[in-house]
Amino acid sequence: MRAVGIEAMNVYAGTACVDVEALAGHRGLDMTRFANLLMKEKTVALPYEDPITYGVNAARPLIDAMTPEEKDRIEVVITCTESAFDFGKSMSTYFHKLLGLNRNCRLFELKNACYSGIAGLQTAANFVLSSVSPGAKVLLIATDISRFMTEAGGEGLTDDWSFFEPSSGAGAVAAIVSDQPHVFRIDVGASGYYGYEVMDTCRPAPDKEAGDADLSLLSYLDCCEKAFMEYQSRVEGADLAKTFTYLAMHTPFGGMVKGAHRNIMRKVAKAKPADIEEDFQRRVSPSLHFNQRVGNTMGASTLMAIASTIEHGNFDEPRRIGCFSYGSGCCSEFFSGVVTREGQERVRAQGIGSQLGRRHTLKMDEYDELLATSHLVKFGTRNASLDPSFVATARGVHGRETLFLKEIKEFHREYEWV
Repeated sequence: MRAVGIEAMNVYAGTACVDVEALAGHRGLDMTRFANLLMKEKTVALPYEDPITYGVNAARPLIDAMTPEEKDRIEVVITCTESAFDFGKSMSTYFHKLLGLNRNCRLFELKNACYSGIAGLQTAANFVLSSVSPGAKVLLIATDISRFMTEAGGEGLTDDWSFFEPSSGAGAVAAIVSDQPHVFRIDVGASGYYGYEVMDTCRPAPDKEAGDADLSLLSYLDCCEKAFMEYQSRVEGADLAKTFTYLAMHTPFGGMVKGAHRNIMRKVAKAKPADIEEDFQRRVSPSLHFNQRVGNTMGASTLMAIASTIEHGNFDEPRRIGCFSYGSGCCSEFFSGVVTREGQERVRAQGIGSQLGRRHTLKMDEYDELLATSHLVKFGTRNASLDPSFVATARGVHGRETLFLKEIKEFHREYEWV
């Protein structure tokens, strides 16, 4: 069987964040159970940041590290998102242009709630395995943002926000998928998928979240168990407790992952409570570091959990990661892959943790002002000029050339490197 997987990957989580505990206090939320979220910070998209700037800034270091010949072998660009700003035009076209890629290239976009990133990864892997173009590479960009907004002088917050606001973040993961899986080698054919129609969480309008939090949790737990059972039926000898050194799961917030892990370990592995807690700390907690500082990145979330596991795990020897992705509505998948020391070194070289530490921490008055200006770039905006002086210090936090949204002219978005 040919090798396939992630050749290179990077995470980009913007230029600004808020302390989640400070935000919860600012909103007057009940703090008695706040620690159960297992969150620290969340990235906040500024008005001159959007899914394109996040995706390009994640992908550019990977593209710049390639030779011209390698770059020209990118024959597919897949965008995975639920934050697109056009019903027809794919954001992949912007990525393709801004990264200067070969025009002999397929450009398309996938939308399937938080499952989209893994749908894109599996689509990319199957393209490589098909050998229709031997040696070809796929650029996969999973990028999602949450924009909360209020109209100046109008209604303030709604009750719906109390659930979504503290956990909804913004970020992107870019990956080169090829037959040279230096970072993450997919176990080909080792995959269990499970899905059905359920109205748990959705975006019925471009800038509105809706759903049933309890139903979403139950669907997540159900799919996690059933997707693994399907994986187990396809992979001889697969054992939840023994086959995987680490587990990386879709992370709306860390507490939900902890609950899902507890549920499946109790039902499938028949583990005792003390053993479950030890297992969580050892096998799952490495996957949470990035998401705890970025928030829920929807389609990028599972890929970010994988990147966090690679960064924070021990890979002195090749080790297998069991991965679970869930997207509301719903579709889910449990799959696996192997990471070596080389893969860890390549991910660590991107300096993802340092990037997170450089973000500008918004004060609550800055954050509230942001909510009143976010409508300038909402879905369907026809014309807008973005004010670069808004939280201007954030624009230079990374100390390198960074892409920002400059203006929107007749729906076309124009960007600038700063």
